[in-house]
Amino acid sequence: MMRATDFEFRNRWWFFGGIFWIGFSLFGVDHVPVGARIADTLAADAHWPETVALHVVFGAGAGVMLVAALVRTWGSAYLGRKVVHDEALHGEDLRADGPYRHVRNPLYLGNVLMSVAMGLIAPMVGCAVMIVGILVFTYRLIGREEATLEAEQGERYRVFMRAVPRLWPSIRPRIPAGGDSPDWISGLSAEAFFWSFALGLIAFAVSPNILWLFAGLALSPLLSWLAGLALAKRKTP
Repeated sequence: MMRATDFEFRNRWWFFGGIFWIGFSLFGVDHVPVGARIADTLAADAHWPETVALHVVFGAGAGVMLVAALVRTWGSAYLGRKVVHDEALHGEDLRADGPYRHVRNPLYLGNVLMSVAMGLIAPMVGCAVMIVGILVFTYRLIGREEATLEAEQGERYRVFMRAVPRLWPSIRPRIPAGGDSPDWISGLSAEAFFWSFALGLIAFAVSPNILWLFAGLALSPLLSWLAGLALAKRKTP
């Protein structure tokens, strides 16, 4: 698969957002979310009340989103907010601790899990666009990053690549712990926008009101900005 260009990497958040926007815009073609279709089938087959089936389906989606947020936060705690949000590609350092002992790209794994969770709220075609689009773009970005890391780290990174899976994690760690300590405050700050999505989806699953989801999406830039300010204040002597 072709690697992402510098332009794609610098603007990766806009590309991710655009894929989700396209998926949701397909409500103009199909007005029924995938989750609602699954809930209808579940209610008919299991003889559950429709409301219970909706809670179960969207609760499962919220659970996937929660896992995505946790995985990304774990990875960001080892990278730091500056690296996670930087437009520049960093190949000067190799992170091989925490989640990186199980999977080389935990942050991108979180993005893929997010596409599955958010896909439940999209129409059938939109769900497919989200999942396939995020997967394709993710692999393009990974190809770009890994080429840079291999060029700068050489054999050290090639050993890491041979030991640790690229995107689909190993349950057991594939390399010894490196002794790095996570900075959980920085990790949470880096992923504030992601947690806003997750909390909105959890609230939507508890009370199937789409306004909760919209609130989580709308507040994510503000929460991320406030988290960045709080982190900067913490580092100010």
